[in-house]
Amino acid sequence: MRSKRTTGDRVKKEVRDRYARAARTGSPCCGPAPRACGCGESVGVRDETSRKIGYSSEELAAIPPDANLGLGCGNPAALAGLRPGEVALDLGAGAGIDCFLAARRVGPRGRVIGVDMTPEMLDRARANARASGLSNVEFRLGEIENLPVADGSVDVIISNCVINLSTDKPRVFREAFRVLRPGGRLMVSDLALKKPIPRGLRDSAEAYVACIGGALLKDDYLVLIRKAGFREVAVVTERDYPAELVLDDRAAPGVAGKLGMTRAKLARHLASVVSLSVRASKPG
Repeated sequence: MRSKRTTGDRVKKEVRDRYARAARTGSPCCGPAPRACGCGESVGVRDETSRKIGYSSEELAAIPPDANLGLGCGNPAALAGLRPGEVALDLGAGAGIDCFLAARRVGPRGRVIGVDMTPEMLDRARANARASGLSNVEFRLGEIENLPVADGSVDVIISNCVINLSTDKPRVFREAFRVLRPGGRLMVSDLALKKPIPRGLRDSAEAYVACIGGALLKDDYLVLIRKAGFREVAVVTERDYPAELVLDDRAAPGVAGKLGMTRAKLARHLASVVSLSVRASKPG
């Protein structure tokens, strides 16, 4: 029997490999097919997908095109109430889309830090930072379970469809709590479940990197945030997440076949996925 640590390491490597490939090719995929987990095949498709999950056309026009890989499930920077002069931290920054939007909101007196565990993705984000002309954004290599950020040093934390990929979510929220200043705010967009999915689907590597294998039940997700010490935990937005944005028509047959279920049954399980935006605060 594999240990929990061995399984976690295997999943982490799978996730890192998929994101590295997305960064190198510019073909977004956090799942096994080009359009999995909010992915799109071209800039136009990616922008269309991003508008569906909460980005405005004006926001998409204000960032480097290569910053949008279509990997999100919400727009946390728009919901975080960012103010000029604040320090913001993005967990799992990817190519930088939310960092660049946050940087414009905090202004030149503020600062945005993006953390990502994939070197190839950081290379892309840093190139985008140079293209953006923004000097108040930096990107750091690190894991969201072990943030390379000092205690009590940031005002706001955002994250977009990343925490569900962690195999140690309680630690992610404890780390977020650690680096926030007293009175600081957390705003995360993530995928969760309305009802349990079968163990076989939950344990599938394909389902995990497609952002559903590691997704928690909605209530369990909120409990983890409270257990980390956060208060005023509230769901700001909640919407059903289209199954075709989780696994597209090319990926679904392979996943269904490996799990020994029909595509119709897989689709019913995928209908349990919801996109949440959750706000919380650190007591001041």
